[in-house]
Amino acid sequence: MNQKRNKFPVTPLQAAFQQTPRVVAFVDTLLLYLSSFGLVVFLYDIGFKNEIVEPRFLHYFYHVFFLTVLTCLAVRSLILIRDGVRRPSLIFEGLLLFFMLLGVVSRFLLQNQMTSSSTLLRFFDSEQPIYFVIFYVFFIEVSKKTLLFYRSTVQPALVFVLSFVFLVAVGTFLLLLPQATYSGISFIDALFTATSAVCVTGLITLDTATVFTPTGKVMILILIQVGGLGIMTFASFFGIFFQGSSLKSSLFMKDWLNEDNLGQITKTLFRIVSFTLGFELLGAIFIYASLQGIPVEILPDKFSFAIFHAVSAFCNAGFSTLSLGLFDPMVRYNYHLQIIIAILVIIGGLGFPIVFNLARYVRYKVLDAIDRMTPGIPIKHTPRLLNVNTLIVTITSSILLVVGMVVYFLLEYNNTLAEHGMWGKVVGAFFGSVTPRTAGFNTVDMAALTAPTVLLYLLLMWIGASPASVGGGIKTTTFAVAILNILSLARGKDRVEVFRREIGNESVDKAFAIIILSLLVIGVAVFTITIFDPQMELAAVAFECFSGFSTVGLSVGITALLSAPSKVVLILTMFLGRVGTLTLIVGLLRKVSTLRYRYPKETIIIT
Repeated sequence: MNQKRNKFPVTPLQAAFQQTPRVVAFVDTLLLYLSSFGLVVFLYDIGFKNEIVEPRFLHYFYHVFFLTVLTCLAVRSLILIRDGVRRPSLIFEGLLLFFMLLGVVSRFLLQNQMTSSSTLLRFFDSEQPIYFVIFYVFFIEVSKKTLLFYRSTVQPALVFVLSFVFLVAVGTFLLLLPQATYSGISFIDALFTATSAVCVTGLITLDTATVFTPTGKVMILILIQVGGLGIMTFASFFGIFFQGSSLKSSLFMKDWLNEDNLGQITKTLFRIVSFTLGFELLGAIFIYASLQGIPVEILPDKFSFAIFHAVSAFCNAGFSTLSLGLFDPMVRYNYHLQIIIAILVIIGGLGFPIVFNLARYVRYKVLDAIDRMTPGIPIKHTPRLLNVNTLIVTITSSILLVVGMVVYFLLEYNNTLAEHGMWGKVVGAFFGSVTPRTAGFNTVDMAALTAPTVLLYLLLMWIGASPASVGGGIKTTTFAVAILNILSLARGKDRVEVFRREIGNESVDKAFAIIILSLLVIGVAVFTITIFDPQMELAAVAFECFSGFSTVGLSVGITALLSAPSKVVLILTMFLGRVGTLTLIVGLLRKVSTLRYRYPKETIIIT
C-alpha cells in the first residue's frame, strides 16, 4: 500500500528537533570538550608567563569560546523548554545566558563608543566573565558525567578513596605551575602541600604567606574547600541538580552522607552544600568585622583574609595567610577573631547529621514555646527528636572541650598564657582546647608548651572531631563507644546500652578496629621517620605523626626540617587519616556475602 506523501515537507530545523535526545547529548559532549580545552588554556594563561603563546591569540580564543558556549547553551535550553523538561537547572542556565548576553552587549557598546565607560561595563569588557563561564560549564558538565560512577560495580568506599587521590594529583599539578609561587617549588613540597590542603590538615613545609602568590593561595583555598566536603559530594550535588537523581545514585551516596532514608538523599546533599557555603560566608562577615581595628597599611586585603580563614576554619584545615598563623602579633590579642574561628571549627567538626538534628530540635523547642503561649492552638509533641548519635557526640564533645579548657588553663597559666590578661587567658584556654580537635590553628608558641600540655594535645588530636564532619581523628563516637564497651564489660553485661538503646555489635567492632588501625598507622609512621631522621626528638616526631594522622596541622616546628622520605611518610599518614584506614581496607578487599555456616565457638584467654 502506497503511503501518502506529506504535503508539508519537514524542514532541517524540524528534523533536528525531532532528534532531541541526540541533539542534547551532542551539545553536552561538545560543551564538555570545549570547556575542558578552555580550562587547559586558562591554566596556561594564569600558570605560565605567556612567553610562547601570543596574548592576542588567547584574547581571540576566549571570545570565540564565549560565543560558542553562548550558542550551545541557547540551543540546549530551547530544546529542553520545547520538550517540557522542568529542571531547576534551566533557571540557572537562563541566568547564565542573560549574563553572557549582557557581556556581549556591553562589549559592543564599548567598542562602538555608544555609551560611557562604567565599572560594570569595564568588568564585562575584561576576561573575568569568560573565566567564570569556563569554570561553570566545565564543572557542571563533569558533574553530570560523575553520575556514571553510580552505574559501575566499583565499591563506594574505593570511589571515595580514589576521588581523594585524584584531587591530590590535580592539586599537586596546580601548585607546580610557575605562577602559583614566587620562586618555584619542588615536587615533594607541592605534593605535601596539596595533600595537606585536600586532607584539611594544615601541616606545611613552606610558608604559605611568603612562598605562594595570590593565585597559589586561591588554589590552596579551593583544595581545602573541595577536600573538606569531598569532591564526590560537590560533583554529585551539581550532577544531580542539573541531571536529576536516581535510585542507584541514592544507594551509592547513602554511606557517604550517613543517611538511611533513600528519599532524603538528595535533600541531605543540598543541605550539606548550602549549609557549608552559607555558614562560611557568615563566618567571613564576622571575621571581616573583627578586623576593622587593624590599619590598612598592616592588612590591606581584609576581605580575602576573612574568606580564607573562614573556609580554613570551618573545614578544620588550619591553613593561614600569616607566617606565624594566629600567633602573629597583628591578631594574637584579637580575642573576638579567635572566638569566631573557634565557633567555625566546632560547627565544622560536629558533623552535618548532628548539626541538622540539633537545628531540628531547637526549631521544635521554639515552635513548642510559641504554641504554649498561644491559647487555642493544640500542642504538637514529637518523641525523641535527639537521636543517640547526637547525644553521644554532643556530650562527648562538650566533656572534651570543658576538660581540655580547664586543664590547658591550669597548665599554661604562667607559661604561654602569661602575656594575656584574665579574659585573654580564658579565650586562649578555650581556643587551645578547640584547636587540637583537628583544627590546627595556634595562638601560642607551640614549641613552648609544657610536657603535660603536649600529652593533652596528643589525646585530643587522636580523638579528633565527630563522624560525617570535615575533621579527622578516630572520632568522638569511636572513643565514646569504646569507653561504654569497657564499662559494660566491667559490669558483666553482654551488650552495650546507652540512653535506653542498645548499640549494635557492628558499631562496637568498628570502633575497636579503628582504634587499633590508628595506633598501628601512627606507630609505623613514628618508627619510619625516626629511621629516616634519627636526629629528630622522639616527642616531636610523635607529635607530628599524631597531628598528621588526625588531620590537625599543629606542629612543634619540625615539618620543614624533615627529609624527603619522612615527608612522604607524613603524606601517607595524612592521607590515611583523612580517608580512613578502615575505609581503604574495605575499598580494597571484596566484601564477603552473608555466611550460611557457623563453626563451633571457642573461648580465647584474654586476661
